[in-house]
Amino acid sequence: MPTITANAPTTSDGIAGRVAVVTGAAQGIGAATCAALSARGAKVAAMDMQADPLRHLADNLAGTQPYVTDVRDGPTVEASIAAVEREIGPIDILVNIAGTLHTGAVTELTDEAWRQAFAVNADGVFHTARAVARRMITRRSGVIVTVASNAASVPRTHMAAYAASKAAAVMLTRCLGLELGPLGIRANIVSPGSTDTAMQRQLWTEPDSAETVIRGSLERFRTGIPLGRIAEASDIADAVVFLASNRARHITLQELIVDGGASLR
Repeated sequence: MPTITANAPTTSDGIAGRVAVVTGAAQGIGAATCAALSARGAKVAAMDMQADPLRHLADNLAGTQPYVTDVRDGPTVEASIAAVEREIGPIDILVNIAGTLHTGAVTELTDEAWRQAFAVNADGVFHTARAVARRMITRRSGVIVTVASNAASVPRTHMAAYAASKAAAVMLTRCLGLELGPLGIRANIVSPGSTDTAMQRQLWTEPDSAETVIRGSLERFRTGIPLGRIAEASDIADAVVFLASNRARHITLQELIVDGGASLR
């Protein structure tokens, strides 16, 4: 019978000293993730199109540098990733959070709204993951985490462009994880539900909108939130940091749904 030996206790999750790129860093889940990584000693390259809030974030987080970047543009992303490796060091962690929300019934969506949803939510993940993965391959190590949405797997009325583009990001990340797994590179997804961010609040039109989300809406075919609360951005950031850490070293190709039970999965 084999001997069972407990792992030696440790307080390190392997985040300290690592270089992490976070897109969509200027606000919401992106800013919370930068803060969580910084607090654990990571060197954070914060990327976003919003220059002023991005620089403000970097000024207030230890070990964080801003990189104004439009993830929709492949050459721009490549240049930013090259700058990070030149100025900070080899990238160990990539967190794809940049996202945009376009709502409307499928029959009323414009071509531009559809294209913009995919340009940020799917193309953006492709551009950053491709640029970073090419470098990780040479080092045979690294972690990629994509923040998608529970809407990627649960149909939502008036959310087709957002849901479809997030579903594309989920499958792209899983395929990438399959390709890179033999090289020791992990790729996973965190899919939030309703989270108290600026994107979420743009959907709220009534004083009790948060309570309505928690209760659910039969006419919109939307279940409520069993845990009875809207997530905070830090709840999602904690899940991202876990998957980026050594504590998740044997986890890849997985989707961690952080929605208070809303998707009933």
